[in-house]
Amino acid sequence: MSVNDQVRITDVSPRDGLQAESAIVDTALKAQLAMLVQKTGVTEVEVSSFVSPKWIPQLGDAAAVFDLLAPSKPEGVIYSALVPNERGLNAAIEVNQKARQDHGIERLIDKVSVFTAASEGFSLKNTNATIEETLQRFEPVVGKAHEHGLMVRGYISCIVQCPFDGAINPESVGDVMTQLLAMGIDEIDLGDTIGAATPETLEPVMMEAIDRLDGEPTNSFGDPTLTLHLHDTFGHAGECVKLALELGVRSFDSSAGGLGGCPYASTQSTRAPGNISTLALVQAIRDAGLTTNIDDDALIEASKFASGLIE
Repeated sequence: MSVNDQVRITDVSPRDGLQAESAIVDTALKAQLAMLVQKTGVTEVEVSSFVSPKWIPQLGDAAAVFDLLAPSKPEGVIYSALVPNERGLNAAIEVNQKARQDHGIERLIDKVSVFTAASEGFSLKNTNATIEETLQRFEPVVGKAHEHGLMVRGYISCIVQCPFDGAINPESVGDVMTQLLAMGIDEIDLGDTIGAATPETLEPVMMEAIDRLDGEPTNSFGDPTLTLHLHDTFGHAGECVKLALELGVRSFDSSAGGLGGCPYASTQSTRAPGNISTLALVQAIRDAGLTTNIDDDALIEASKFASGLIE
């Protein structure tokens, strides 16, 4: 595999890190978190989601958060947002149009993400649709996003295990990948949604995914086409990062302060640990002898701020 030593990090704390919090975080604090995160040297910040406030009240202020960020967006940092359907995409496009009019910014949001699952049970529970129905929703989203110069990421949840369907066949993950790639998705993001993965259970999934990409998790320009999204529910995320790096993966999601966590992995008495923290991810990358653009002091500051939001 032709890979390099530089690893790309997307910090998802403003979106995935906060979306399941019951106490509403103030819009200005969300924007401040994103500003602190973007100073750390991450390649991308997943800022919010244009989903109905009825389903995720925490992210009902997505447009307002982006508006606060517009004057301070640094050169070279990607802003992304989750969009569940064409309505969500239209809202993201409107944000870009407003930023262009108000701030002269060509593109505030650079990438949108759609989400499905490798598990029918999880897809029905999380999106109220079958896998096939979610994919049908994406067709107009991908085309229209590209028309507006937006990259598109495709999340696939439950790549190893589902809280409803149990263990997932790696071929099921590959089949969903193939359909996403066929419709023009630019980046596949594989999610260990409940943090069940170990290196042993993750390896066949990653090998299947890399095989579907003709053996290359990066494209001819060296840009990642395969991203791994790990939750640290059982403390195996760092080991899984090591395995993925060995297989040539050079793009990962993480969360400042370890914010987040799938509600389906929690119990009545114990909340599941969230996404792998950006601090832990960076350490795992460095332990493997690879590099990031991360500024340690800035990351510590962002992590402390993130943790303080949910205390």
